[in-house]
Order: sequence, then structure tokens, then C-alpha cells
Amino acid sequence: MDNLMELLKSRRTYRRFEQRQISREIIDEILEAARLASSAANRQPLSYIVVSGAEKVEEVFVHTKWAGALPPEQGQPKEGEHPVLFIAVVENLDINKNCDTDAGLAISNMTLAAWNHGVGSCMIGACNKAALSELFGLTEDQALHTVVAFGYPTHESHVVDMEDEEQFKYYLDEKRDYVVPKRKLSDVVRWL
Repeated sequence: MDNLMELLKSRRTYRRFEQRQISREIIDEILEAARLASSAANRQPLSYIVVSGAEKVEEVFVHTKWAGALPPEQGQPKEGEHPVLFIAVVENLDINKNCDTDAGLAISNMTLAAWNHGVGSCMIGACNKAALSELFGLTEDQALHTVVAFGYPTHESHVVDMEDEEQFKYYLDEKRDYVVPKRKLSDVVRWL
């Protein structure tokens, strides 16, 4: 379990990536992790679209917005920093129209499986869902939930204790690494 806690502590959101491809074996493991996620009533309403290859990734990238807490010039990956893989999480509405929890569990599994191999990720809900749905060829009984970007990160991301409730936004330090304030355990847990 110690390894799991280290994985959980170090898996953060990454937004700048090496232009190195992710092996098919790792991608398959990421997808298997998503498939194994718990699902409400075991209905399994999610499916996934894998977008790899520089041209296809770029087609998706142009419809995404990054790091909402930062100005675009700081948060948006620049040329040469883009992800090398996207996985779209698709809701199958005929199975379940309300599957945010299922999607969250699947995305968590995917990002942890990726990070286990040193592959960073960024969950992106701020995207042009209409344009991406068309690009992905989704039908009327499908809805795009999220796209998740993947790649080998070129920066670090650190958690620090939040000292002030008003200072919850992540920021870049002098090395352009992400600093992510988190509430202390004593601030979020109440025992009865």
C-alpha cells in the first residue's frame, strides 16, 4: 500500500509534455484500468475513443482550453509541449444519462495507471464538445463527457498545504512547475 499512497501523492495534473510517443502496451493498460472501474449498478455506460498520431491529436488539441486558473500564456501548452495522446470518455445515454461518478472513477483509474508508467495526464472538460463530438462521430445517443490528455511531463507538480481558504488556485513557481494548494486533512475531515 505504501506504493499506492506514493502514486496518489505524486499523480497530479500535467500540462506540458515531451513529444515522445506512449507505447501501445501502456495505452492498453490505461484503457483496461478504465474498463475495470466501478460502475453504478454495473451498467457500464462509458466507452472510449483513443486519439493518437500527431495530426489527429492536433485536431483535438485546437478544441481544448487548459489551466483555467492561469492566464493562457502561462497555462496553455505551447508548440512542442502538446500532449501525444487523448482519450475521450463517452457517455452512452441509452444505458445511463447520469454517469458523472462512473466517469470520475474511470478517469481516476486511467490517470493512475498512466502515472504508474511515468505518463502524466490532464482531464479536460473545458473543450468545444460540439466540435469534438462531430470529429469523433458521436451519435445522438452518445455524449462527450471529457477528454483526457496524456504524455510524458516536462515539468513537476507539487502539493502544498493551503494556508488561506482564498488561496486555492494553483500557480507556477520560478521554474514553471505547478504548485497546487490543498486543504489540510484536518480542514476536510470531521469525526463523529
